[in-house]
Amino acid sequence: MILVTGGSRSGKSAFAQKMAEALPGPRAFLATCPAIDPEMGERIRRHQEARNLCDWQTIEEPLDLAAALCRAKDQPVVLVDCLTLWVNNVLYEAEQQGNTVSEAEVAGCCGPILQAARSHGGTILFVTNEVGMGLVPETPLGRRFRDLAGRVNQTIAAACDELFLVVCGQPLQIKPQK
Repeated sequence: MILVTGGSRSGKSAFAQKMAEALPGPRAFLATCPAIDPEMGERIRRHQEARNLCDWQTIEEPLDLAAALCRAKDQPVVLVDCLTLWVNNVLYEAEQQGNTVSEAEVAGCCGPILQAARSHGGTILFVTNEVGMGLVPETPLGRRFRDLAGRVNQTIAAACDELFLVVCGQPLQIKPQK
């Protein structure tokens, strides 16, 4: 398992895609982002176009990443892009039901994902935003999102074999340390 993190537009998705494409295929792209407006739809289209040349299977799953990883069991390489949007989806779903999500609960949600990734047998690459290096959000919901994303990142990073931080398109390997 490999985690690739970085700020928004840091090049982390492109780096993770290149890593995945350097591995023997076939490959699955587990997309967590729903097309909620035309601009997001266009971003998704550009991402899909960038994968067209290397024979990717796309699996769209905004919430149940463990089940999606199980569905991709025949794909030796799975790229999950991205955990930050998955946290957003979990938070949104809870808010729609009048619930909140605690850090302990979201960390618990990572358990089935990690179990599915471990039992997959192939290479699983996770992409996530590093959200803790910026300004403190001004709203309670923004702070909760930041805290939940930070907890997910820590939980997944602790379980991964490799961790990369991408800054300005340049990857820095954090784990294992060389």
